[in-house]
Amino acid sequence: MMKNISLFLVLAITIISCKSTSETSTDTPVGDTSQTSLDWNGIYVGTTPCADCPGIKTVIILNNDLTYTKQTKYLERPVDATSETGTFSWNAAGNTVTLKANGNTQAYFVGEGTLTHLDLNGKKITGDLADKYVLKQQPENMLIDTPWKLVELNGKPIANVSKQPFLLLSGTDNRVSGNTSCNGFGGEYELLEGNRIKFSKMMHTMMACPDMTVENQFMKVLEMADNYSVVNGVLNINKGRMATLAKFKVDYLLSN
Repeated sequence: MMKNISLFLVLAITIISCKSTSETSTDTPVGDTSQTSLDWNGIYVGTTPCADCPGIKTVIILNNDLTYTKQTKYLERPVDATSETGTFSWNAAGNTVTLKANGNTQAYFVGEGTLTHLDLNGKKITGDLADKYVLKQQPENMLIDTPWKLVELNGKPIANVSKQPFLLLSGTDNRVSGNTSCNGFGGEYELLEGNRIKFSKMMHTMMACPDMTVENQFMKVLEMADNYSVVNGVLNINKGRMATLAKFKVDYLLSN
């Protein structure tokens, strides 16, 4: 009789224990995972392999509300960049996100400052090109090593230009480069206390274009500029307390 009671108690405890474990299980991973311990929201940039071109420039923006934007551009192809928006979800382990848009899905492994493109089986791609499938998270200090697209000059929006004018400040050698809408240019810059900036005299190519207005004004702005600000992803180039001379927005697809 005692044996039967003991067996009954063991079975009851086992059932209760299993039920308790089942009831406390959730979709949210427990412990430290990429989802719970990393600052995963942000901008990831890389150039992934392409069978018949130098690469596919890829920009993915992951937002806290589980939405994303993905931009791609086939390098050295006469086609426009593409952009898609959608939602993403985390896997049960909290280390992989799956982007979903227009019935298509793509999985990425989330690491420390990285987003790795996975194959159709959800595995990391191996081989000589494995590192080419890794997108790198961009730093919060967006000013340096970021392609800035010129969107406004002397209070007027940029429109009807043959090439997109832009500015890129290198963080390794204090060089500035870009395009004026007609010619490429380059020079040096210096960052000073109090968000002050100073540009050297620019060297540029000598191609003639039908309309040089934007180029001439852009070069004049860089000569005059003495301070800057970055607000909500917009770079403002200023002269003293005067009205903003030029406005730029981030466009990672501008650089290779």
